[in-house]
Amino acid sequence: MLSLKKFLKKKNYIQIPLVYTATNHFEVVAKINGILGCFILDTGASNTCIGLDKTELFNLNSKESKIKAAGAGATNMETMISTKNSIKIGKWSKKKLKIVLFDLTHVNEALTTHKALPVDGIIGADVLKKGKAIIDYEKSCVYLKQKGSK
Repeated sequence: MLSLKKFLKKKNYIQIPLVYTATNHFEVVAKINGILGCFILDTGASNTCIGLDKTELFNLNSKESKIKAAGAGATNMETMISTKNSIKIGKWSKKKLKIVLFDLTHVNEALTTHKALPVDGIIGADVLKKGKAIIDYEKSCVYLKQKGSK
C-alpha cells in the first residue's frame, strides 16, 4: 500500500512542512508578494488575513471594506481588503489572492502569552480550498495541489 506522501505526489501534490506550536496551532511559512512571513494555518478562518500593521511590509494596496471580522474572542472588527496579491507556500503558488486586513493584536497577544511567537497573519480556508489542501496532522504537513493538474 502506498504511503499518503507517495500517493499524493503521484497526484501532483506538493508537501509543505508545518510547525506545531505550544498553542496547538500549525504555523506555515509563506511569501506574500515575494515577502516571507509566518502564518497560522486555520481551516476555520474563511479568508486569508494579515495584520493591518503589516500592510507596508507585504506591499498590500488596500481599500475599505464593509466586512466585519471576528475571531479569537474579538468581534465586529473593522477590515480592509487587498486584492491582486500573490502567495507562495513551498513550491505552490497562486496569483490574484484577496487578503483581508485587520488588527491581529489580540491574536498575537494570545500567542505570546502562551510563549509562542507572534504571526504575520492567517492562511484561511480560501487558500486551502484553492490548493485542494490535505492536512496530515500526524506528520505535521499540508499537501497542496499544483495548478494545472486535476
